[in-house]
Amino acid sequence: MEDQHSSPELFLFLASTVHDMKNSISVLSGTLESLLAAEQARADIDAAQNAPAYLQMAQMLYQTKRLNDNLIQLLALYKEVGKPGYPFDVQPQLVAQVVEQVVDQEKILLASKGIRLETDFPLELIWTLDEDLVIGVLAHAINNAIRYTKDTIRLSAREVDAVLELRVEDNGEGYSQALIEAGSAAMNGMQAGVDFSTNSTGLGLYFSSEVAKMHKYRGQSGSIALANGGALGGGCFILRLP
Repeated sequence: MEDQHSSPELFLFLASTVHDMKNSISVLSGTLESLLAAEQARADIDAAQNAPAYLQMAQMLYQTKRLNDNLIQLLALYKEVGKPGYPFDVQPQLVAQVVEQVVDQEKILLASKGIRLETDFPLELIWTLDEDLVIGVLAHAINNAIRYTKDTIRLSAREVDAVLELRVEDNGEGYSQALIEAGSAAMNGMQAGVDFSTNSTGLGLYFSSEVAKMHKYRGQSGSIALANGGALGGGCFILRLP
């Protein structure tokens, strides 16, 4: 008898359910962003950030973005990111536009949390990459940095030794050694286990590492790393693309 738990129909049903959940959460996230933006426009931002209802909406937006990140990553991994059938679309992209799209996605959430986002990138640099996947990785890194930062996150891009280095840094206390090791494990093809102290499944790191490794050029593959220090002295998420 066929094991129903491994049937293609079950996996298709689960993927369809996840997709439906993602769409609903996206609607909720968009509604919250609209409400927060309207409140920011109507009232003094400092006064708004101290209002209980505003703070609750900001926390709801943060949590919905976390859920949306996870569901997008699950869907991509279900479709086997990096496998021949996956719609991996690398095109020459203006790096400045990629950064600006990430900023546009995150600006309302960051403003609602009172977090400043600094950017540093060359205006004319063009790189070949999958725009949607890279934006997803960077947006997830920023959403993660919100948990660690004091009040500032920095998104930067630069070319280093013929490699595009994209960094998301914060001015918090830095990553734990266990989390840094989880980043290394993800690059070695291992998904970290669930960390119940931080509610982390390791899914984001695994997804980001898979996206990085999909980018190849002249025998060199992309990579991710977690480190401490950087421009702001806190945690650093680093995405390198050849």
